[in-house]
Amino acid sequence: MEKMKTQIETYLAHSLEALKDGPVKEAMYYSLLAPGKRLRPILFLKVLQAYGMDYSAYIDIACSVEMVHTYSLIHDDLPAMDDDDLRRGRKTCHKQFDEATAILAGDALLTQAFSILSQANITDDKKIQCIRILAEASGQNGMIYGQQEDLHFENKQATMEELINIHTHKTGKLITAPLLMAAQIAAPQQKDVFVELGETIGLAYQIQDDILDVTGDEAIIGKKVGSDIENNKSTYVSLLGLEASQELVKDYFKKALECIYKLKINHGIMIEVVQAILKRVK
Repeated sequence: MEKMKTQIETYLAHSLEALKDGPVKEAMYYSLLAPGKRLRPILFLKVLQAYGMDYSAYIDIACSVEMVHTYSLIHDDLPAMDDDDLRRGRKTCHKQFDEATAILAGDALLTQAFSILSQANITDDKKIQCIRILAEASGQNGMIYGQQEDLHFENKQATMEELINIHTHKTGKLITAPLLMAAQIAAPQQKDVFVELGETIGLAYQIQDDILDVTGDEAIIGKKVGSDIENNKSTYVSLLGLEASQELVKDYFKKALECIYKLKINHGIMIEVVQAILKRVK
């Protein structure tokens, strides 16, 4: 996966060259090029690879998803949201620049993502479907709705059903989107399985985040530990306890593997990604 990640990083490093210079562009690059796992673009490219396609022709589409993800992180960190000082081991965007510049940088990354996607070298029908998938996952029926509900449950404990609803949208939708976009290009007839796979990975990933907020090393995870408790957020750990949350992660990853085996693909390529997520420490 390192070669794939390097290709993503190389594209991202030049992806904003056509934009006008200024503090907003600097802030966009600052956040976009911060050290990250690049999970979402890797998921997109791995699906294509698992279907035997040359994924290198689709790096731009993969990076459009990363731009949406980065925009969401910039806005999540703002004082009106989570009010965080650290992200990926660096000052958050609004701390490095200022709040107004951070808001504009997030807005610009979201817009740039769809500009890049609109120019992708795929058929118009597939392009429209990919745009629709990413827009739906990012908007009020997806990630933004999840953030809305996450804020609603600050200072009050959500039930298990409510937590699943929050994180199916806040985290799961933007993990499902690249899987669906790749399926739209490679094998649209299997999209239902990819929805199940994406939502399952998304929930497992979020529970891991909740666990790392309690057990993680700030120097490794690159953000403040204990911020969920400080912000009185509803988490899986606060609801279930640490040990039960860790067991639930294992259950979701087992379900993710079951989803992969339903797909007519090179299973080993997708299993490699799932195992990398399971072993993550940041």
